[in-house]
Amino acid sequence: MSFTIYPAIDMRGGKCVRLVQGDYNQETVYGDSPFDMAKSFVEQGAEWIHMVDLDGAKDGQRVNDTFVIEAAQKLNAKVQIGGGIRTEEDVKHYLDNGVDRVIIGSLAVKEPELVKQWLRTYGEKIAIGLDAKNGFVATHGWLETSSVKAVDLAKEFAEAGAETFIFTDIANDGMLSGPNVEATAELARETGKSVIASGGVSSLDDLRALAKWKEDGLSGAICGKSIYTGRFTVKEALEVEAE
Repeated sequence: MSFTIYPAIDMRGGKCVRLVQGDYNQETVYGDSPFDMAKSFVEQGAEWIHMVDLDGAKDGQRVNDTFVIEAAQKLNAKVQIGGGIRTEEDVKHYLDNGVDRVIIGSLAVKEPELVKQWLRTYGEKIAIGLDAKNGFVATHGWLETSSVKAVDLAKEFAEAGAETFIFTDIANDGMLSGPNVEATAELARETGKSVIASGGVSSLDDLRALAKWKEDGLSGAICGKSIYTGRFTVKEALEVEAE
């Protein structure tokens, strides 16, 4: 099992931003062009780009999709996108235009049978995004918390054919406080599938701590604020990936 670094681009109003714990009122703008940001990551060697349509997550429809498709079609890297994907038309729109993986979050809680149907159709092109607050799944841009446990939902979707999960501990996201390594590794062990860690990565040592569990299925880490605030570069993170 390899360990992959996913530099993150969160988009709001066509700009690259970061939120603190998913709070839309705590936003920092880091760039005016998602494409230029993605290009800079690829030039440093990134093989995957993680993109999030924050407007889409909040509004329940695609908003910043043109930037995602531009990156997928013009850059020599794979792109995964989450946020605002609510219909099969949304899924097809991205996959038909060169995006490698779409991330389904809120809908996995609200309409699990529909998402399982998509898994049967699109297989590994669908990743399940599990954003958890105190172990329970949060939805709709983290504005609502469900009564569903992340690990239980993950097991259900693993049985339905999901191969990749993206696990975010909201308490750590945007805080540079370190990822929840134990919870992420546990999810990988419980499902027997590939789990990508998201939220809280603040140092190269955090990446090394996550990478120790790659044999258990902890297959990568999404890095956002740590890159934007200069804690480490994409190139340095990729050196951990190669260790």
